[in-house]
Amino acid sequence: MEINSSMADSKVVLTTKNYLAAAKIRDHVVVTDTIIAEGGLDSGPTPVEYLLTAIGGCVSITLRMYAARRNWDVGEITVHVFQVKDENGSYLSEEIYFEKQLTEVQRERLLVFASKCPVAKMVKGETRIISKIIKKEIV
Repeated sequence: MEINSSMADSKVVLTTKNYLAAAKIRDHVVVTDTIIAEGGLDSGPTPVEYLLTAIGGCVSITLRMYAARRNWDVGEITVHVFQVKDENGSYLSEEIYFEKQLTEVQRERLLVFASKCPVAKMVKGETRIISKIIKKEIV
């Protein structure tokens, strides 16, 4: 399958050190691991923590772009994304804070736009994932 070069990609290699993995993303290398209680070395964020970070980053950027197009000065944007577990299972929750005061109309519009971030859409099931095992390493 040909990969569209304009789309994002990440190559993750799990090392032989328990659950420590290194991911190559463009010109960046990040690590992921699990906590010690789960057999990891706690050498980096867990995959779930990266997912939460990706959602928060995407939501904040989406909101900044939307506000900028309307010339709204919202100041600093903080998005706190966390996993919640209850009797019905687990779900994600996000709390969005703006440094500047907003009108009710601005809050309503920004809340609608928060759900339009591409990462949140992926998590909500709007992106197919096709998995396959490759016989030899792709360089």
